[in-house]
Amino acid sequence: MDLPALLTRLHAIRDANAWRRYHNPKNLAMAASVEMAELVEIFQWKSDAEARALSAAEREHAGQEIADVLLYLLQLGNELELDVEQAVLAKLADNERRFLP
Repeated sequence: MDLPALLTRLHAIRDANAWRRYHNPKNLAMAASVEMAELVEIFQWKSDAEARALSAAEREHAGQEIADVLLYLLQLGNELELDVEQAVLAKLADNERRFLP
């Protein structure tokens, strides 16, 4: 996944719609949370088995919500001047150190 290219595309959408003033860290974190809630809603009241056997429409919807969360988080990382790829790799290495034998 080419994160800089994704950010370029996201910024083009943002700028074409004059949304820059709304894309501060607080609003982006809140937007990611709202999208995460929409993802959670897909699984609400489902058993473990049902959650693993989503219909094609539910799987597509889940993919859309996962993408929304990811895109907002990429924008948040950018606004905080974080290297998101490096942050992910560092966190993964930390988890490996902590949780692998």
